[in-house]
Amino acid sequence: MPSPTSPHPLRSDFAAAQLALRARTMNDVRLQPDGRYVLYWMQSSHRFEDNWALRFAVLEADRLNVPLLIHQGLDPTYEHASDRIHSFIIQNARELAQRAPSLGLEYQFVLRRTRDDDRRVVDRLASRATIVVTDDFPTCGIAERTARFASRAACRVVAVESHCVVPSAHFDGKEEFAARTIRPKLAKLRDLCLEPVEDRAPRKRFDRALLDGLDITPLDVATLSDAALTTELARCEIDHSVPPVSAEHIVSGLTAARDRLADFTTFALEDYAERRNEPTDRDGSSRMSPYLHFGQISAADVARAAIATGPAAPVEKFLDELITWRELSFNFCRLNPNHGKLRGLPDWVHKTMEAHKDDPREVHYTLAQLEEARTHEPLWNAAQRELQETGAIHNVVRMLWGKSVILWTPRYKTALDHLILLNNKWGLDGRDPSSFGGIQWCFGKFDRPWFDKPIWGLIRPMSIPRAYEKFDAEGYIARWRGAAQ
Repeated sequence: MPSPTSPHPLRSDFAAAQLALRARTMNDVRLQPDGRYVLYWMQSSHRFEDNWALRFAVLEADRLNVPLLIHQGLDPTYEHASDRIHSFIIQNARELAQRAPSLGLEYQFVLRRTRDDDRRVVDRLASRATIVVTDDFPTCGIAERTARFASRAACRVVAVESHCVVPSAHFDGKEEFAARTIRPKLAKLRDLCLEPVEDRAPRKRFDRALLDGLDITPLDVATLSDAALTTELARCEIDHSVPPVSAEHIVSGLTAARDRLADFTTFALEDYAERRNEPTDRDGSSRMSPYLHFGQISAADVARAAIATGPAAPVEKFLDELITWRELSFNFCRLNPNHGKLRGLPDWVHKTMEAHKDDPREVHYTLAQLEEARTHEPLWNAAQRELQETGAIHNVVRMLWGKSVILWTPRYKTALDHLILLNNKWGLDGRDPSSFGGIQWCFGKFDRPWFDKPIWGLIRPMSIPRAYEKFDAEGYIARWRGAAQ
């Protein structure tokens, strides 16, 4: 593998081979010969580094001898739009806007505050573009939005995958059904796909005069103070009952992501196999999920940092979570349109659920009771409070959080719907493929049949009482008692 100081040139056979696997043409429209620039519509990879869509856009701009415009927009229409998600995106956009000039990049951020505000900004930008490049992402409505846009665009639209280490094209459109089936395929390609590639600006500088007459007003996000950001949030037609996560728990942006990654690889990675199983040890796991979800840092950068720092055994364990399980979930969400429904589960799960659908439940909780952490189990309530306060649940407890709801709702579908809603509303990694994969794992996805038990059927059971024997449950409960109330 080339060292981090000697990446492949952007214009190289290696980069071209990667892009051939990552880029998909979304319509049958030709390049516009009179176009004035290449437009990169940043939707899910909110970064300038290790961003294959941006790399593709830079190469196209140089090939066509036109400048490049990077456009990011934020509107109030996405599912569970809230102060929490909006603030995390805008804080990162502020850092991008501050860094762009020194990188030779032209970046703009447009905030659509209400549903009645202008919703055709990208269309007008595309009217002067030779080609539109955007991100390929299987959830958050991005694939559907891109397809709608491509169907009406007057120029070629190309979507490029940047979230996975190994391009999904290697799997030939085949859904993988377990970690054991995808792991050896990823392992064969991992080191090759982790080879670094140069990131650079396009040759031609962008002139803002190219946008004259398009009636587009970017937010001056580079100079936006925290107080002004709060004011902007209040003006947006979003859910103000889900507040931003405190900086005590997480700070948005590449700088914070790199700081967190450095702390983890330096102080925790060596003991990752043990520390990751103790939820009172907040620094024992990477806590990179929100940064990865919003594409503020790449999984490849995270993997390279781990390989460069940690001992082999814990690094491999960490990479199994980062690459094997994460990319298994991406494969699932990309190729299974029912990834958010019971129909996305294997046949054996449906058979066992049918056999046990009328089994009596010890208690029924409403969605409101679950959301407000009002169950009889203090450990579950603590997990829900952690989610509400930090935007995440420690992974060990998160499995119990998901499994328990199966026992407390009258139907399996109700349990799945409640879990997805709670995670998507409160989680900073809500609507991510890994979140869908993790929740569906609670119902048997990626797993095998176990011993038949009431309610569970053949689904792997989990017991909250047994958790008290495995980790410091009382300490975890004490940590989150009263949080988010």
